[in-house]
Amino acid sequence: MKIFKFTKKKAIILSTIAISFILIFVCTTSFGMQHYYKLDFSTGLVTADRLNVRSGPGTGYPVVATVNRNQYIRIFAGVGNWYIVQVEGDFVGAVSQKYVKPIYPNSSGTSSGTSTNKGTGNNSGSGTSQSNTSSLTADELETFNLINQQRANNGLAALKVDGELQRVARIKAQDMVNNNYFDHNSPTYGTPFNMMKNFGITYKTAGENIAGNSSNSGAVTAWMNSPGHRANILNSSYNYTGLAVVSSPRYGKVYVQMFIGK
Repeated sequence: MKIFKFTKKKAIILSTIAISFILIFVCTTSFGMQHYYKLDFSTGLVTADRLNVRSGPGTGYPVVATVNRNQYIRIFAGVGNWYIVQVEGDFVGAVSQKYVKPIYPNSSGTSSGTSTNKGTGNNSGSGTSQSNTSSLTADELETFNLINQQRANNGLAALKVDGELQRVARIKAQDMVNNNYFDHNSPTYGTPFNMMKNFGITYKTAGENIAGNSSNSGAVTAWMNSPGHRANILNSSYNYTGLAVVSSPRYGKVYVQMFIGK
């Protein structure tokens, strides 16, 4: 007859197996047994001071992470009144929809403008770049071509459109109009570089030009007559851009051009 000895080592093994079973059960009931629905946005802004990320869509599930106010989270789908999300640290879980603001992509003479640039960032590209201009509006395409003509006149390669950066530039431009401000630092999204980071844009170097003008050519002329803006446009380190033009009751049009180098 074999005698079973309950050693400390065996206790640890059994405990590990039990924990694994519980985790599998929680994940299955959290995500495997629920009805998912698709969303027309993939980024959310946290509106609560501190938001719990739970292992399943309900307050009865354990907290796996927390996120703070004005932090951006990636949203995959909806489950009831909850979102399935990914947050910083690669935690995946569920958060209540009540505390998350959806961030929707936007499509869409005196002059003014400011410029900013940053020299360092991550070494990888955003992964969604494109060399065509089919996603641009008529105003954006005209401005984009005027910018690249200035680069050609100075012996530089043309900028290419990065799809994700284009989306971020439009969100920033619309935010400027909606909140009636003219500044690189957004009250909603922070600095251009924080905004790029929070939207998943990676780069080696980055910069931003903004302008308010009644015409596309007027905006580009104003930029080229300003040393800071001109330096961004003619920066050989930049090879991708996102350029947004939206209507503004204050300026006629608001322009946001974001630059990155990969």
